[in-house]
Amino acid sequence: MQGFEPFPGGAAIRLGDAETSILRGLADQLTDLLATRGEPADDPIAAIFEPGPSQPPADPVLARLFPDAYDGHSEYAAEFRRFTENDLLARKRADARALVADIDALGPGGGVLSLDADDCRHWLGALNDLRLALAVRLGIETEEDADALFDLPEDDDRVPTVIVYSWLNLLQDTLVETMMP
Repeated sequence: MQGFEPFPGGAAIRLGDAETSILRGLADQLTDLLATRGEPADDPIAAIFEPGPSQPPADPVLARLFPDAYDGHSEYAAEFRRFTENDLLARKRADARALVADIDALGPGGGVLSLDADDCRHWLGALNDLRLALAVRLGIETEEDADALFDLPEDDDRVPTVIVYSWLNLLQDTLVETMMP
């Protein structure tokens, strides 16, 4: 598997059918999970004044994607969440949808995907969220946890997820490298 390479004004990567299928499937699952936090208001003006949730998510993946801003100060954390989570949720949705739209534009079989600077920012956000989601599902909290997963027996059900997690790390790392001056 390869990662991103520099491309004038952004980055490029060749993705096969299996790779696009995995990315699209994960992004669709993330979008569905994000929808459990609520849908944005249809009216953009109303959305500005619509308060967000004040309680942290019960789902562990969502809790990782929307952590408390003030650990140990639930009142401050609730107030901060109420005023910021809707914007963060909208950005995460936009990132996942941009990734899906770019993959869909490739068509069946995949191909070379060229991203401009704005596309790269959406992809970085989506890749980070996908990585974090898989890390939570795999029980990764520390570097040692991640390292231990590479010693799993071949017949362990988590092996395919660990491979995808590692690949997402590669994609994120190479995309960051291409964006560095």
